[in-house]
Amino acid sequence: MTIRTVLAEDQNMVLGAFASLLELEPDIDVIATAPDGDAALAAVVEHHPDVLLTDIEMPGRTGLDVAAELQRRGLPTRVVIVTTFARSGYLRRALDAGVAGYVLKDAPVDQLADTLRRVHSGQRVIAPELAVAAWDAEDPLTDRERDVLRLAADGAPNADIAAQLHLADGTVRNYLSAAITKLGARNRTDAANRARDRGWL
Repeated sequence: MTIRTVLAEDQNMVLGAFASLLELEPDIDVIATAPDGDAALAAVVEHHPDVLLTDIEMPGRTGLDVAAELQRRGLPTRVVIVTTFARSGYLRRALDAGVAGYVLKDAPVDQLADTLRRVHSGQRVIAPELAVAAWDAEDPLTDRERDVLRLAADGAPNADIAAQLHLADGTVRNYLSAAITKLGARNRTDAANRARDRGWL
């Protein structure tokens, strides 16, 4: 049985390498590639692959955002995250989004191919070194605090954040203040950096 696969990765060289190496596997067919999260979601909707192999940090939607959206839509495509980041927050969010595989980018291609096969057969595969990272501190942020902090990290002023999220200015200030306090940060930029370093943004 051929495993129909979509690849999503924003670095063209890495994307091309993954595609070329996986195409050498007799039972894996790379049916589409995508340079960002929005294109990855569109490719899954169009091609209905068995597996989406995706990076986390990409322009537009992240790999975790795509996985969560596929779960929300009830689409059957299994998601494998391939990452360079052993961050506890990423793994927890991946599991919450129904991700079936979570592996490191520097894994040998035969190990990556084996992960696709195991995920396709219904198993869940998590690289041991990434599983260990999951025992780090719990994510203290609420979803709304995360939304506000993510926009603040991009330099958006409170008024713009309020407009984008349909909130009052005072509510935005309250969310930012709560996030700063929870993270023990000096200011909104420090809070965003701390949250991002832990994989919570």
